[in-house]
Amino acid sequence: MKPHQSCKGRMLLRDRGTAVVLLVLALPLLLGAWKTFTGHGINRSYVERIQNGKTKKPEILTWFGDPQEIKRTPEGLIFIYKSFRAKQERSSREAREVKQSADTPFQLEENLKKKPSKDISTQELASTLTIRFQPDGETVQSHDYQEF
Repeated sequence: MKPHQSCKGRMLLRDRGTAVVLLVLALPLLLGAWKTFTGHGINRSYVERIQNGKTKKPEILTWFGDPQEIKRTPEGLIFIYKSFRAKQERSSREAREVKQSADTPFQLEENLKKKPSKDISTQELASTLTIRFQPDGETVQSHDYQEF
């Protein structure tokens, strides 16, 4: 015996509803992971919008998300944002090989065949944003942005 047509429709709607709810719940996690893995930097245009004594904490959280560090001091709350980039350093041996390749054309051809190594696990600090809030914890007292 086949299920009634209206039962199939309800089951289909319920399954779609479940899928939508799961997608909505997973989306922030996926976006957060994307931001972490791509080394998403601090948006300079948002930093320029910060006005000491005027900008409120909800605006900061909207522009930059949750900070990597939060410090609580007697003077007030401090948010610290950091962005990283892949570190690309050459060893002294590789630097010597590149220097020698300029002298000898045979070594240059050999060096061109080698693929550059990328160590994704090694990261270096690209920029920091430190935001100090007034004692009320809601209004920006001062901010400092640095790129390295």
